[in-house]
Amino acid sequence: MKNFACSNCGNTVYFENVKCVNCGSTLGFDSGELSIVALADAGMSETAPDVPIFRKLNPGPDDVVLRYCANAEFGVCNWLTPESESNIFCKACDLNRIIPNLSEPGSLHAWRALEHAKKRLVYSLLRFSLPFDGSASSKGSLTFDFVRNALTGHLDGVVTIDVSEADAVERERQRKHFDEPYRSLLGHLRHESGHYYWMVLVDEAQRLEEFREIFGDERDDYDAALARHHSSGPAPDWQERHVSAYASAHPWEDWAETWAHYLHMVDALDTAAAEGMEGHGLRLDLRDDIYSTVTFETLMARWIPLTIALNSLSRSMGHDDFYPFVIPGSAYDKLAFVHRVIHGRGEQQQPAEAAPAETLNLTP
Repeated sequence: MKNFACSNCGNTVYFENVKCVNCGSTLGFDSGELSIVALADAGMSETAPDVPIFRKLNPGPDDVVLRYCANAEFGVCNWLTPESESNIFCKACDLNRIIPNLSEPGSLHAWRALEHAKKRLVYSLLRFSLPFDGSASSKGSLTFDFVRNALTGHLDGVVTIDVSEADAVERERQRKHFDEPYRSLLGHLRHESGHYYWMVLVDEAQRLEEFREIFGDERDDYDAALARHHSSGPAPDWQERHVSAYASAHPWEDWAETWAHYLHMVDALDTAAAEGMEGHGLRLDLRDDIYSTVTFETLMARWIPLTIALNSLSRSMGHDDFYPFVIPGSAYDKLAFVHRVIHGRGEQQQPAEAAPAETLNLTP
């Protein structure tokens, strides 16, 4: 994620901030500008007298009256929405269908963690200009259910996340149980969003033939494939063809795992560029927008050395690898396909250059 600056004093501020520690300005996230903005008090709402309203301290041509999302009162959201709109929720919170039962102990803390992760996902989707509403093409809208004792997954546009995933101890227990090298809330959300965007960007966009050539035939019995994976383990040669063991379960899971990895890569590289970080002497060009102007080949050329450097730093601090994965050549092709469908919506593009013959090893 890029860095933000207080629009009043220029001090560095961060994605979740609601107050500038330097000048004391009230801050909020403007999803139209995709930026944190400083706010000036504009009184109270006429339609909801107990709700404060604001104007931007340095407004542009769209000098509209703003208010915080209704979920700000729970400390789970710092996004802004126009006062003129009847919807009291921001663009991200409006995607929620079910939130945790706040009368249950620990639910508010869990919801804050879930929302912080979800908003990072939504931020990336906005940077890519990806659609949230597929109803025009009969695919439904991207929707989130945060439910206790539920099965994390996706069905017809609805992403369900078990609230227990917000518990670091339980998440670690699950990680070990499933023998996963990596497990996080943001990772879950990115993975499950991949299932939604498979419907919108592959199925609806008539890219199935290309998808099947790269990932395999998604018409294979999905339930039987997952049952086989959980009973017998991953395919013995999964490391030669997939980004993770779970990706070998079925072409849909291969896509979702690859989609999640692509979002990991882009967001991490965007952050590295904003911080001026270098990997093995490779300087990241701050003039490039990793979300829109970088080719897939350039993205990978940056990702590999950065990840090797960060893995080495993690080991120096006594931690596990920052990115404990290896990208084989065929998975490189799958990541390139994800890049194409994101950046070439509505048109068929030529495949990217062939992947290098050697495996891209990110854990030296």
